[in-house]
Amino acid sequence: MAPCTAPDYTGSMFTILGAGGAIGTALHAELAAAGHRVRLVSRSAHPSGAPTERTELVAADLANADDAAKAVAGSEVAFLVAGLKYDIKVWKELWPRIMRNTIEAAKWANARLVFFDNVYMYGRVDGPMTEGTPFRPVSRKGEVRAQIATMLLDEIRAGNLTALIARAADFYGPNIRTGVPNLLVFDKFARRRRAMWLVNDATRHSFTFTPDAARSLVQLATSETAWNQTWHVPTERNPMTGREFIEAAAQAMGAPAKYFVLARPMVKILGWFSSDLANLYEMLYQYEADYVFDSTKFSNAFGAQATSWHEGIRQIASTYVSGQAVA
Repeated sequence: MAPCTAPDYTGSMFTILGAGGAIGTALHAELAAAGHRVRLVSRSAHPSGAPTERTELVAADLANADDAAKAVAGSEVAFLVAGLKYDIKVWKELWPRIMRNTIEAAKWANARLVFFDNVYMYGRVDGPMTEGTPFRPVSRKGEVRAQIATMLLDEIRAGNLTALIARAADFYGPNIRTGVPNLLVFDKFARRRRAMWLVNDATRHSFTFTPDAARSLVQLATSETAWNQTWHVPTERNPMTGREFIEAAAQAMGAPAKYFVLARPMVKILGWFSSDLANLYEMLYQYEADYVFDSTKFSNAFGAQATSWHEGIRQIASTYVSGQAVA
């Protein structure tokens, strides 16, 4: 594949739809560091501090078509990185509406659209997941993700807008409130408790480092030849097993590598008391066998490599040791 080329985006407006989340916050930092004008859009009027000369703050509900249109107006590129409550009822109601409104807003504004996606639509996969892996969801959340990704892909194929899908594995990273490693490993060690893992600690599971994901979104959005395609963002190959990850995290945090595995029946029982765990239950298949994410296409096109597992773990641990981790 030929190297991706970058157009001149000097003075252009980059809009982040869903600016308050882990990816939106990291993406803002990347865009600001590159000197771009940025519009931060969230349901809150103040998603990320006070406005600056090169940063706008906009409150909008993307489930409302008028709000979405106003949020995207005047943008060169809009990034849809919004996250919803981890509840299938919310997902089924809001995600199709948000995607439709965002597509129509981008078409109306003549803006390019970057959709930050996950891997739920792939379902159970035998072998590494690539951009060519078919959509075969085995969960209700996977069905929703397949539906909205297909909506966007159909618009791209029809030539109705210029867009791309940037897909990531599950997250881990500094200062994020969600993600299995942060919640079940680092947070527990920081509180001098035993860590946890889901279903099987002997299987390998890919995680995307959030700073890598944000950096890759900028690279894709500022490349003239990356559009109208799906990309897997840089993710370290040869993922660790749950046991290996926990042991590396314990060493980085100076904690004993004590943990226990949450078997399916235990997650089911705990789900009676926690809606988050109840909604996670149908996704446990991702931990029952090796779940490996391949980002070779991105590496070949951009020459970019993912942060190594040990360096990512070191950076996360340092935020806890220094007291900078998000509570």
